[in-house]
Amino acid sequence: MTLPTARLPQDFAPAADSLAGRVVLVTGAYGGLGRAVSLAAARAGATVVVTGKRKRQLEQLYDLIVAEQLPEPVIHPLDMEAATPRDYEALADGLERDLGRLDGIVHCAASFGGLTPITMHKPDEWLRTLHVNVSAPFALTQACLPLLAKAADASVVFVLDNPDLVNRAHWGAYGVSKAALERFVEILHQETDTTSVRTHALLPAPMRTALRHLAYFGEDPNIQPLPDAAAAATVWLLGPQGVQARGAMLDLRSA
Repeated sequence: MTLPTARLPQDFAPAADSLAGRVVLVTGAYGGLGRAVSLAAARAGATVVVTGKRKRQLEQLYDLIVAEQLPEPVIHPLDMEAATPRDYEALADGLERDLGRLDGIVHCAASFGGLTPITMHKPDEWLRTLHVNVSAPFALTQACLPLLAKAADASVVFVLDNPDLVNRAHWGAYGVSKAALERFVEILHQETDTTSVRTHALLPAPMRTALRHLAYFGEDPNIQPLPDAAAAATVWLLGPQGVQARGAMLDLRSA
């Protein structure tokens, strides 16, 4: 890890209006972390654009947000594996046309096929993982940067994973992709540091998600907390207080 480390203020709790008036795009929105982030951002007052390839699950998330009488979210089906640069440009154009702004992106979508030795790693799975975890976030962010730059204060959040674990044997393409994503965060920060667009990395503590269950299938999933703490920290990064962690990795693991 070469990114500077930041810590969440101990007394932080998302306020109901901390993201009021903002538009936030969440990828992988119906996954464990993505769902928690979408709900937390909506509860903080944001209009959330929820993306993912399964429309029915996006609709269920939409219903959850509406049922709480939160700002009405926007559904935009998006397959990060199959989408082209034109698809990302169309998404950015649609956001500008329909909502007039974009204030944040949270990259929660991730591809992980399980722990696999390099000698048994299928090339197509390797390429898929690197594409979804690195190339697709690059293409989506690049397409949205002009719109983000129009906001007075915008942020892009990338989710990392514990380097003490994923740089070990059998983590394969997923481990490589998270290392590459960290480099991308660092480079993007250097290129946007004098603009209104902030770049952040988020390193969650262990949490109860489908990805963790796949990696630690012998572990009782109930011993890990839900992703709510990581979602709350994401709200902090998306809001004005997050400027303290600009270009840094917000480490949520125990100090």
